[in-house]
Amino acid sequence: MTVDSNRSVTGLPRRSRPLVMGVVNVTPDSFSDGGLFFDAPLAIEHGLRLREQGADILDVGGESTRPGAERPPVEEELRRVIPVVRALSGAGATVSVDTMRAEVAAQAVAAGAQLINDVSGGLADAALMPLAAESEIPYVCMHWRGHSTVMEQRATYGDVVKDVIDELTPRVEAALAAGITRDRLIIDPGLGFAKRAEHNWDLLQRLAELKVFECPILVAASRKRFLGSLLADPTSGEPRPVTERDVASATVSVFAWLAGAWCVRVHDVLSTMDALAVATRMGCAES
Repeated sequence: MTVDSNRSVTGLPRRSRPLVMGVVNVTPDSFSDGGLFFDAPLAIEHGLRLREQGADILDVGGESTRPGAERPPVEEELRRVIPVVRALSGAGATVSVDTMRAEVAAQAVAAGAQLINDVSGGLADAALMPLAAESEIPYVCMHWRGHSTVMEQRATYGDVVKDVIDELTPRVEAALAAGITRDRLIIDPGLGFAKRAEHNWDLLQRLAELKVFECPILVAASRKRFLGSLLADPTSGEPRPVTERDVASATVSVFAWLAGAWCVRVHDVLSTMDALAVATRMGCAES
């Protein structure tokens, strides 16, 4: 079995498997680690460990986007992010900055970031797309309907895949109009952002339809709530704890790759690399 050739992105590694983006949360309130790596030295150590385990990109973020999270002031986001980006890029890692703010992105790029991961698709800060174009680095444009404090109320769709495509289309057009070249533009369907469990599953099952954009696709399903619900305790109904969702996350990564994902964003790199190695050995690598 073979999968479609993954589109390469100028300035980033190319593999016969999907790229693996390791998550480095420098926040006190992340849903996945609850501030475990909030201090810069711990975040740097964690990032280097993920790189040793095989991460192709380290995604450094200083703003939690879990449902209901409040935004930190820009000064605080800068304080969290910039030292970590500088240290990891200085160690030779390919670093992404996960931010919705042009000011944070600009300073992160100056500190060595080679990719901007904007979960708002340019809607939170109109200056972010032009900055990415001027910096000539890749840009992730995600489907987004609003900040964490309001997104759950906006999780209403007719056909979620069609609606996501319809709403991403003007954002892709805006990115291209801002000067981001197509070889540096990546799309993300935004799993978990203004989406309920059934919406996430529909998007994953029909991921190939997003190829209409002719852009690489980033999938970020790791440890998210819809996996916890799927794996809920059969007796109590309690969702599976966040850090016990890595096997399911790795499984999703493989299926996303088979559907055409260019990159998967994950918390646990080792389990993802293992799952991709098995899939490759089973004949899922590029022909």
